[in-house]
This record gives sequence, C-alpha cells and structure tokens, in this order.
Amino acid sequence: MAAETSNTLSKIDSLVEEPAGKETKKGHRRGSSLAVDVYNIADLEKEGKEIKIAPETQRLNWKLNTSPATLDEKDLLKKPLCMPMVKKVDLHFPLGLEVTARNLKGVTIKDALDAIYKQFKKKADDELELPILAGFEWDKEECYTRFVVHQKKEGASQPSKKKKKGGDE
Repeated sequence: MAAETSNTLSKIDSLVEEPAGKETKKGHRRGSSLAVDVYNIADLEKEGKEIKIAPETQRLNWKLNTSPATLDEKDLLKKPLCMPMVKKVDLHFPLGLEVTARNLKGVTIKDALDAIYKQFKKKADDELELPILAGFEWDKEECYTRFVVHQKKEGASQPSKKKKKGGDE
C-alpha cells in the first residue's frame, strides 16, 4: 500500500516545479475587451475596405460646447460611428485640431461627441465661430485613418420627414 500512495501523491515545490498536466499561460490577458467585428483602422486600410460613416451625425444639430448627454435622441448615441466598426479614430478639424475617439468595442457616435466635447467644454458660445456639428467626412485619398469634422454656424430645424436619396415623391 505504501507503494501506491507514493505514486498518486507527489510532492511539488512550487518554487521549482509546476504540477504535471497544468500549464500556466503567460502573456496577454485582455481577451474580454476584444469585441467581434471591431477593427483597427490601419488594418482596414491595408485591406482597402470602404468605411461608411453613420448619416445620423449630420442631423444631430449638436453644439460642440454642450454635453452629448443633453441631446434629445439618446438612442442615436449608441449607434456605431462607422461601419465596419473601429477601435479608435482620429477626428480632424479644418483648423488643425485633432481629437481621438476610442472604444475597444467599437467607436459610437457618443464616443466621438465625448472626445469633441472634452476639447470645447470650456469655450464660451461667442468664442466658437462654427459651434454646431454638421457631420463627419471620410476622405480616404487625403488620410484613410481620420475623419474630417464639419461644423456650421447654426443648427437648422430639421423637418420631421427626411427624403432619402434617389427616392421619388
């Protein structure tokens, strides 16, 4: 019996040996933050994929120095900023300012507005020449990895029904 016991129980010094059958994995531990169908924009550029920006951003009429939480259409904020979804994108203003919107699960419209708001929240209304967001533009010829931010003087009151392109009425 003593021979059987010595075979099943084996003493292991944790400083020297690892138990047989158990393999410890060293390295990256962030598996949960990797979302499916969310890409690095540089990888999309290598593949030559087209990026489509959410058209909803053009009708938000959002003032750059007000919190995105004040918007009426809260459900729009959860929508992805672009398809395919990306982990981060640089938002470039015509005068040279650049902000980065990040989200490992895919940059949403809210992420983009939050990044912009962080830059403009301390500005007074009269300091902003073009205080309203007019939308984003992706110009793959100029720079594949960033979106150009368009601004306008004042928010227009949008009609309740919006015509679709190519639709006849």
